[in-house]
Amino acid sequence: MRLTFLGTGGSFGTPMIGCTCPACTSADPKDRRLRSSVLVESGTTRILVDCGPDFRQQALALPFGRIDAVLLTHSHYDHVGGIDDLRPFCKFGGVDMYANRITADCVKHNIPYCFDKDKYPGVPDVRLMVIEPHRLLRIGDIDVMPVEVMHGNLPILGYRFGRLAYITDMKSIADAELPYLGGVEVLVVNALRFEREHHSHHLVADAIAFSRRVGARRTLLVHSCHHIGLHAEASGRLPEGFELAYDGQAVEW
Repeated sequence: MRLTFLGTGGSFGTPMIGCTCPACTSADPKDRRLRSSVLVESGTTRILVDCGPDFRQQALALPFGRIDAVLLTHSHYDHVGGIDDLRPFCKFGGVDMYANRITADCVKHNIPYCFDKDKYPGVPDVRLMVIEPHRLLRIGDIDVMPVEVMHGNLPILGYRFGRLAYITDMKSIADAELPYLGGVEVLVVNALRFEREHHSHHLVADAIAFSRRVGARRTLLVHSCHHIGLHAEASGRLPEGFELAYDGQAVEW
């Protein structure tokens, strides 16, 4: 199994428009972070997690081929703004998309032309299905376990793929969810920045504490904004077993 980070940035991306901070003006490719999304592959099955406004740019860097499913974490624009760019992939057949009820209703409201009964010719052929936490999905040869976390007051989904879990935009998690993460060895989790509390996102210290509750041996931090600083410097501030993920990085398990 392989996970490729298509984007590891926050809702603005890095560089952020109009900013001249060290991270936004850095020449290091690891400081250029598109909006957060990953591709999970088994060799025969490809699953996209979130489809944000940078998806077209991200897809151009990938081998072109069928996407077997899209898993949505939630409906905020930086996670769903690229759904229309799934059109080229529909040449392989319709794309199955999975989301919780809140997300599905919002996506249908915001881009109704993708889901009309009589679709305009050329729109993405997307089949949107509502899923619930803790109900195992089988997509191709990949088992997916949805878990529920809270993005402020909004319930959203993280996804477990065997020994790896991908969670973004989390602020808190109920104790009752932790058993569904038991045995996770590789954890991908959001960490917006080091300082200055945020009402709906983990800071780095929150992500570290959560990882230790889960017991992951390796943790990769994503959905990081420019305030986290330069990749090289931020990485040096992390304890052993933790790393700041970067666009294009691949993880196997």
